[in-house]
Amino acid sequence: MDANLLLHVLLPLRADLFPQKTAMLPFYILTFAATVQAHNQLLPGSCNFESNTCGYTSDADFTSWTLHKDGRFVAVDAAMSNEQDVKISAYGEPQRETTGILVSPVVEQEEWSCLRFVYQISVSGSLEVLQRMEGRSFDRPLWSSQEPSDSWVIASIDLQNNTEPYRIVIEGKPGRSTGSSVAIFEIHISPGYCLECDFEESHLCGYSNQWNANVNWYVGGGGVQLLSDMLVDHTYNNGTGHFMYVDSVYAKTFKEVAKLVSPLTTVPMSGCLSFQYQRSDQRGNLFSVFTRDRLGQYQELWRAGPEIQSDWSGTLGEWIPVQVDLKAPYSVQVVFEVAFNSPRGGRVVVDDISFSSEFCSTDTEPTFDPSIASCDFESGLCHYTEEKATGSLWKRVSVNANIFRNGDHTTGTGSFLLAHSWLGPRSGYVSRVISPTLPGNMKYCLRFYFSLRGFNQTDQALAVYLQQSSGQEKIWTQAEKSRGIWIGTDVTFQTSQPAKVVFISTCKSFWDCGSVALDDITMSLGDCELTAGLSASSFPGHCDFEAGLCGYVQDKQSDDADWERRRGPTPTSYTGPRGDHTTGLGYYLHIEASTMLPGQSVRLLSRLLRGSRGPQCLRFYYHMYGSGSGQLSVHLDKDGEDVLLWQRSGEQSIAWLRATVDYQSDSQHQIVFEATRGSSVRSDIAIDDIVLESGPCPEARIAVTVGTSNEIE
Repeated sequence: MDANLLLHVLLPLRADLFPQKTAMLPFYILTFAATVQAHNQLLPGSCNFESNTCGYTSDADFTSWTLHKDGRFVAVDAAMSNEQDVKISAYGEPQRETTGILVSPVVEQEEWSCLRFVYQISVSGSLEVLQRMEGRSFDRPLWSSQEPSDSWVIASIDLQNNTEPYRIVIEGKPGRSTGSSVAIFEIHISPGYCLECDFEESHLCGYSNQWNANVNWYVGGGGVQLLSDMLVDHTYNNGTGHFMYVDSVYAKTFKEVAKLVSPLTTVPMSGCLSFQYQRSDQRGNLFSVFTRDRLGQYQELWRAGPEIQSDWSGTLGEWIPVQVDLKAPYSVQVVFEVAFNSPRGGRVVVDDISFSSEFCSTDTEPTFDPSIASCDFESGLCHYTEEKATGSLWKRVSVNANIFRNGDHTTGTGSFLLAHSWLGPRSGYVSRVISPTLPGNMKYCLRFYFSLRGFNQTDQALAVYLQQSSGQEKIWTQAEKSRGIWIGTDVTFQTSQPAKVVFISTCKSFWDCGSVALDDITMSLGDCELTAGLSASSFPGHCDFEAGLCGYVQDKQSDDADWERRRGPTPTSYTGPRGDHTTGLGYYLHIEASTMLPGQSVRLLSRLLRGSRGPQCLRFYYHMYGSGSGQLSVHLDKDGEDVLLWQRSGEQSIAWLRATVDYQSDSQHQIVFEATRGSSVRSDIAIDDIVLESGPCPEARIAVTVGTSNEIE
């Protein structure tokens, strides 16, 4: 598919001429206004919306996207909202919302490809891109934005190789402010990785210049003479091709820095990053390549130096190839940075950035899998070990469902580690459990759950250390005093050399002994803040109620009260949870029995779910503690037909218990959670951490029996 692309992009303005405008300059300041032939290798699913929508269709159940033939784009506007576009808010209040869903034709692309599109969110609104697989009730999120702009913006999404056909789903939601709209100008799907670019197209593959008042990256080539030089690009090896360059001619202060920034990677990737460059006057500039994560943290990949430059000409004219290994287990941008020390610092030129999933060298070690340091203790200690010579051992404990002692965090009836479950003959001792070795020079995120037990609370109940050959460093200590509930926490740490994580609990004496439980340890690469905002509620079918009801709604027609979103203990004593399941300090849903009559019920409805020929899995956690507990049931509502999927009656446990339900529905349906109040006010019922997924449930159901015994293995 050939198309003429025209993107008007502003050239950098001199800050000394327009001082009051400097802070308002747009982010995309690259290049010129030009008409360039689009890439010949566009794949199905691409569209420029010149005269039609290329097989893209609007979902009839939502507001229609409108094709603006004169402007060559599709849009959904707030003004299109009608009386049918009304939804119920998290608190039962009706609110108007416009949603347009645009669905692509079927895409069959087995190789890795890149989806680039040009969009604009005017005034307010949101735009989300998802991937829809046949036979799955939920679309997989690929990208989203809520940032309005005054001009067109380019976004890039990596599409991993896939043997199954799929559709691209674009969900636009203009805000309720006057003039709000969401528009799509062009959609390009091309083979390869989004990091790759030859700079021959005017969208520059989503690469952007980070504005500097004096030195910036520009597009060169195309037969345009640059100052006193006519450079030849690397792609075509002639004067008609294009490249990116930065020149020191406007540098005014020491170490003026210009940054060329790639689009953000959207999936984990590792391999070999390659590019070509030219560099003049190496003593006057410093040329480096970094990765930059979402937090703005940099890591150097490569730096040009005299030992490299000495093998090549010191003046422009000869292209120098570079290959460097890239490991990106989380989203990063690649930053090409040039620092000048004077206006005579020379010039740097870059072209033909490419990427391969194979590392540059066969000697490069594969990306470390941190999951070897994760453990839920259901089948033992995993790869963790204990130092028996240091004192008391951690004990692996399982607690049956009961109304006196809390069970594990994973299922409520599984296994966890317990330190100082009883005192030995000595006055004091230390319990240590040690992780497997983690490679050095890497950043990690450690997440785990702990629960303070017993009647003595001390500051030394639990601490976490990083053990390296140079010594031991404390990286976390327990501060939360809440007793008897599972508290989720995380810590980010960096290793300079191979290291182990050590969980230590200290018991000095009978009166100063911190009994503590440990469960559900997970280890991942990168800073914990990188995934802190990605709660379970960010994924379709998942809800932890931390930010609201995730699209679930109260049944206002057939129930007697509402589910209440709450954190901390419920108002009535001896019933309800003391904290949520997600973190111990977050939110959950519950029924408050003291405001209801016996036999009254409340119902929570999921959004409409697409049917599927295959099995579906529903997992959630429930809490039924109280002598007057009533009934909790899960139903499938399909075309008015109510099918009972799962049910529990009466008091179950003081712990959060996990439920798993397999079901199948080949037509549109809803999941309904119904709770019925029992005989007394001590019948609060709560739910949390709902997960709906395609495919059968991976775990076998764990039978729940009410009892009071503890089993220590």
